[in-house]
Amino acid sequence: MVLRSLRADFLKIRRKGIWFLVFLAPIGLVAMQGLNFGLRFDYLSKIYEDNLWGGLIYNIELFVPMALFLGCTLVSSLVANVEHQMSSWKQLLALPISRSAVFLSKFTLCVLLLTASCILLPLFTVGLGFLLGFEPALPIGRLLSMGFYPYLAAWPLLALQLWLSLAFRNQALPVSIGVAAAILSPFTLDLSASFPLNWPTLALSDADPLFYLLSGITLGIFIMLISLVHFNRKDVD
Repeated sequence: MVLRSLRADFLKIRRKGIWFLVFLAPIGLVAMQGLNFGLRFDYLSKIYEDNLWGGLIYNIELFVPMALFLGCTLVSSLVANVEHQMSSWKQLLALPISRSAVFLSKFTLCVLLLTASCILLPLFTVGLGFLLGFEPALPIGRLLSMGFYPYLAAWPLLALQLWLSLAFRNQALPVSIGVAAAILSPFTLDLSASFPLNWPTLALSDADPLFYLLSGITLGIFIMLISLVHFNRKDVD
């Protein structure tokens, strides 16, 4: 039932600009560092002469958590807004499909879209490295951790943003919260390591990221289950 709903959701997001956003985020991050390295290649190649790939990845990693927070916010809002704009919640929930399946389909769709974006980021990074003339010995582990560690640690915000986006027809509140989280995230690192906004950054910088990965997945699923209960009980317009 969830798969059937998910197929329908994929059809609904065509021509909605969501796929453009999925590609835009990794392209934007890599293009920014392409400009950075292109303009200052001699200087940066001296700084990172012992590990050019590591230097490139590090400079991209600095912006990954903020981009993820914005991505979670915009993807969740756009996915939920498909139904809000069409005022189709009553028709959708009147179909012979459970509310849980509808909600889980939306959550799975958001997860898959962001996963696609996180796969593209290492691929585009490799492409930029080759364009800059780096050696073909790729740091596969570092590339994959850049793409997925902060993403898994950011699941609590993804679950929260989808909850708010589905709960409110007006997307001003969830979008404002997500943008504020993205803007404030670089300034919260002085707070406790248990603060969820810090987990994506710490998942990249800490020598043992397992705690932040498990915490992100666990809290994300917990928030998702709470929002599922709320969605099942909520009246729709």
